[in-house]
Amino acid sequence: MRTLAKAGVPALVAVAVGAVAFSTSWPDSPSTHAAKPASAGSAAKTAEQAAAVDPEDPATWRLPIEAYMPTQAQSRLIAGTRDELLDACMDKAGYPAWTPPPDLPTVGGKTLTDWRYGTHDAALAAKNGYHPDPAAQAAYDEAAGVGAVDKSGADDGAVRACVSQVDGVAPASPLADLVQQINGDAFRQAAQSTGVVAVFNQWSSCMKAKGYTYAKPMDANDDPAFGDPYTISDTEIATATADVACRDKYQVEKVWFDAEAKLQQAAIAQHQDELDDVKAATAQAVAKARAAAQ
Repeated sequence: MRTLAKAGVPALVAVAVGAVAFSTSWPDSPSTHAAKPASAGSAAKTAEQAAAVDPEDPATWRLPIEAYMPTQAQSRLIAGTRDELLDACMDKAGYPAWTPPPDLPTVGGKTLTDWRYGTHDAALAAKNGYHPDPAAQAAYDEAAGVGAVDKSGADDGAVRACVSQVDGVAPASPLADLVQQINGDAFRQAAQSTGVVAVFNQWSSCMKAKGYTYAKPMDANDDPAFGDPYTISDTEIATATADVACRDKYQVEKVWFDAEAKLQQAAIAQHQDELDDVKAATAQAVAKARAAAQ
């Protein structure tokens, strides 16, 4: 991400109580979880998760693994409840000026699949190139700066004690290693699959005909020439505009998404019991947060 707004593997936003909220990219480590045999019913369920709401808009597509991630509403409920509890605890501990770090505004992709495979909106590409909206970037930077420094003089021990107390009442959203690994591994493996490599080559030839030399779509997206988070050049806009046109011509995002969804479905089927436990843990965290907020 450009200033936490652009990355090869899209991030989940995790709100850390007692520290600045941060974005976490999925790890590169291979899966270390033992596989379990799948049932036909499980495979059918996961297949449903890959359905696209709008076939023309990658931001609306839903990958199978999302069924085992907290929703944005659930994450907001848990984070908001924890912030209020922590603030009250620190007040009682003698630090009324202490406040939880602010939740970082969304910048870049608005869903897990929005920008996951690179830029896809012609209008936005023509306006911002590969950059997020400048106003959204500025809001993110401001919030990150505010949360980076605690001016209340709070004792670290008091913060840790309050975090521990809050954990017992309203635990944080679970970010299971298995979910992270499936999410990240499938993304990378899909990019190396035969069908996706073929469409990358078609995209590359299309870009070359327009005067741009890139082997893969994300090479253009991550070109160091466009790396300044606060500068959007005419060259970047022209490149991004050509990029989207070539993507649309060969349906790059759809081919990549379909390959990744298939890999995720297979991984989910192998680890169904473990993933069901993850979903149950999320439901429990949400229930506790809701109860604590009442």
